[in-house]
Formats: sequence, structure tokens, C-alpha cells
Amino acid sequence: MSEKIPVTVLTGYLGAGKTTLLNRILTEDHGKKFAVIVNEFGEAGIDGDLVVGADEEIFEMNNGCICCTVRGDLIRILDGLMKRKGKFDAIIVETTGLADPAPVAQTFFVDQDVGDATRLDAVVTVTDAKWLKDRLKDAPEAKNQIAFADVIVLNKVDLVSAEELASVEAAIRAINPYAKLHKTTRCELPIDQLLDRNAFDLDRILDIEPDFLESGHHHHHSDEVRSMSFTLQGDVDPEKFMPWINDISQVQGPNILRSKGILAFKDEPRRFVFQGVHMILDGDLQRDWKANEARSSRLVFIGRDLDESELRKGFLACAA
Repeated sequence: MSEKIPVTVLTGYLGAGKTTLLNRILTEDHGKKFAVIVNEFGEAGIDGDLVVGADEEIFEMNNGCICCTVRGDLIRILDGLMKRKGKFDAIIVETTGLADPAPVAQTFFVDQDVGDATRLDAVVTVTDAKWLKDRLKDAPEAKNQIAFADVIVLNKVDLVSAEELASVEAAIRAINPYAKLHKTTRCELPIDQLLDRNAFDLDRILDIEPDFLESGHHHHHSDEVRSMSFTLQGDVDPEKFMPWINDISQVQGPNILRSKGILAFKDEPRRFVFQGVHMILDGDLQRDWKANEARSSRLVFIGRDLDESELRKGFLACAA
């Protein structure tokens, strides 16, 4: 039998830094070629556009969460990739921030064709040192992602004190004392600490979830968390947008689990990309808009009790 293709499942709660880590993997000088499957919560995702080098080998699944409604899509994409074997060295599956990694991992054991051709190398979970303890109180997905991890990236350690860091590390260890843990800022760590680890331990998972290998395992999300996407054709005036997004983040920040956007600023040839978690926003000008690319601005909010019509109205009012 030919060698199985290693698969890394990249998970972590909303805003922890999964896409940042994925971009590090794709841009580091390792000589490997990856096929990447990106799943995003919400109908109109932008994560595929946030992945660097997204011109090829990126497969998006935006019509549901990978751990429940679109698992059939995952199997179909994997089957398609098997027909292109030899054109890439490994597969990375980036899940939504709300995904339970168990059903995703299960795919590689209960689907015969997928299991024959691929090998689950590791579940890598990115966690947010600033917000993880809050999410462990109100988001069961965050706990499941840690429990299932073979490798944990404790990210954003620059945003917390030494005491807070020790506290969040203890909280992680109380859930999963076995995973290899790396403390990082902006997910900076050697990629060989993440990939080709052969770290997935089926026996450990069966201890956590004895029915792991039984088909039909799926995950129910809380209806409280919603994703909303807005598109504005044409340019945005940064003099209007910046005060508006700062105000929204300060006032509604506790309910905004995640915000992100790709914006066309007036008189600016480069795309402005911003990412936010609660009240913390980060943005930067990135690559030029391509000649054949329509200048449009897209915004995604994921959170609880958000007023969709007010957010849409506010965003559209930022038009240049």
C-alpha cells in the first residue's frame, strides 16, 4: 500500500489565531506543498481570502459547520484530493471556531476510503491567553477543542501578565494534561513542532469519548451565536469607518466574539484587512487589489445579541 497522506486538523475558538498560524505554515520555507481545506461559520465567509497564497489548493466550505452539516462535503473534497495524490505533501483542515473537533477527527477513521488514503497526524488547537478562561465558562466548544488536542498553541501571551498566563495554563492542563503546549505571540513557533508529529492518539480519545468510532456522532451548536456578513460594493471612507468600528467594538465588544473584514479604502491601492476579538482590533494594509478584482468591502461579525440591521446600516454609511 502506498504511504498515507498526513492530515493536520487545525482548531481553536473564534479569534484565537488559527488563520495566523495557517499563514505561518504556508509561508515558512519548508519545501512542502499543502492542500488546505478552510471551513467558516456563516454563509459569506472571508477566511479563504485571508489565507496567504490562496490562489491554489484552498477549498472553502462556508455553508455550515464542518463538524455537523457539511461533513459530507469534507469527505467529497478529500476524495477529490486523493485523485490528485502526488501534487501535495500533506493536508491541513482549518475548522470553524465553533467546531467540535471530534466529529472531524472521526471522519478519518469511520470513512473507509478516507481512512485508507490519509492519516490523521495531529489535532492542533490554538487558544487565546487573553480570553480563554471566559470562553471556558460559556462556550463548551472551547473546552472540547482543548480536550481533543494533541498540540496546543497558547497564543497572545503578550496580552496577559505572568500570573494570568500561569492561571490560563493551569486551566488548560486541568482539561488536557497530555498535549504538547507551546506559548506564543502571533503564533510564532517552528513549524516542525506542529506538523508530521504523528501525535494523534486514538486510545486517549477513546478514553475521553468511548463512542468515538461509532458513526452518527455530531455536534449541536448553541443558537445564541450568530454570524452576519455585510458587503459594500465600492470604496469605504476610512475617516468614517475607523470611528464607527471602534465605537461598535467598545459598546458591543462583550457580545462580539469575532469580527473581521477586507476593505477597499478610498485612494488606497492595497486591501485593508482587520481582525477583532471583543474590544481588541488589529488591522493592516496588505497586498494590492488585483486588476481583475472588484473593489468591494466585506465585514463579518460573529457574536451574541448583535443587532444585524443596525450593524448593516452603520457599515453602509461608511461608503466613500
